[in-house]
Amino acid sequence: MHVISDILSLREQRRRWQLDGKLIAFVPTMGNLHQGHLNLVREAKKKADIVVVSIFINPLQFGPDEDLDAYPRTMHEDKAALQELGVDLLFTPSADDIYSRGLEQQTFVEVPGLSYMICGASRPGHFRGVATIVCKLFNMVQPNLAFFGEKDFQQLQVIKAMVTDLSMNLKVFGVPTVREADGLAMSSRNNYLTESNRLVAPSLYKNLIKVSDHIELGRRDFSRIIAECKAELNEVGFKVDYIEIRSAETLLQPGHEDTHIVILAAAFLGKTRLIDNVQIKLKN
Repeated sequence: MHVISDILSLREQRRRWQLDGKLIAFVPTMGNLHQGHLNLVREAKKKADIVVVSIFINPLQFGPDEDLDAYPRTMHEDKAALQELGVDLLFTPSADDIYSRGLEQQTFVEVPGLSYMICGASRPGHFRGVATIVCKLFNMVQPNLAFFGEKDFQQLQVIKAMVTDLSMNLKVFGVPTVREADGLAMSSRNNYLTESNRLVAPSLYKNLIKVSDHIELGRRDFSRIIAECKAELNEVGFKVDYIEIRSAETLLQPGHEDTHIVILAAAFLGKTRLIDNVQIKLKN
């Protein structure tokens, strides 16, 4: 596995692969890798000749009340896991390489509409930071394919919209969420949960499944269903940020014609903010 930190060396390696006619897949991460990340790599390896992974903790997507310094850094373990999976190149740039003129002077990319709703309303500027770094990494790696987890469902839609709007020559794949045995979506944030909170955390997914069951049985009183779900989560110790039932295609309120629905949620357990979602395919 090549480990490269500078952009010029990355581009030179990319040029050699391109001359050899290799199909290149890319998995951008912030490190602290778990099985969800590694599953993205496995899916990428099925569809491409070459797999590139990046590890970069992006300061531009952290809000003023979010502790960038506390984000877990496990580079040694991450390298070992990626090498074992047969990743071809690990890109580990520094913040100075990525934001050479500083964050305040950085040109940014922002996807209107999608970036301002749901999680975007709770975390202003977050998706601007995500779109900007992903756009920059796409320009550096120039992949043919890119892979993202469906746990961050809104993020996936933002990136797909950016790729379409900016006429980028690559295909974006969403990969289903990987879960612990008790249903909790795998996330680096799970490391922040206390022992008692960890026991409660799977209730988020279980309650979203309950909402899904109601909708599949024909209930359409969405406001009432959401209120019931919030009450149950609050009762077991969550502080709910939002629960939304949206069209999976547009993230707008679903209409009668929408058959692909997504239930999205964010909730705090102590200081840890967990997100999750469940998708439903309704019969016409």
